[in-house]
Amino acid sequence: MTRMVRILCLALLTTGLVASSLLARADDRDERHERHERCEKRIHQAENKLRDAVNRHGEESRQAHKRREELEEAKRRCGDHHDMDHHDADHDQH
Repeated sequence: MTRMVRILCLALLTTGLVASSLLARADDRDERHERHERCEKRIHQAENKLRDAVNRHGEESRQAHKRREELEEAKRRCGDHHDMDHHDADHDQH
């Protein structure tokens, strides 16, 4: 009887550990997805601001130049997150 109780306890413990690991991975994927969506939104907003600046002030205006810099910064920052996500995913597979 004691042996059966030990086996059941071990099975429950193993199941709990596997389940918690799967939940943690799902949370991580959700977080990466949300971060990606926020990045895409920032890039889209920066593109719209650049388009507006060009239409209002001209292609070579200082306003358009500033908006181009902001767009490049948004892309760079999103690229950094994108690279980190791929690094994390590669690391998880090993």
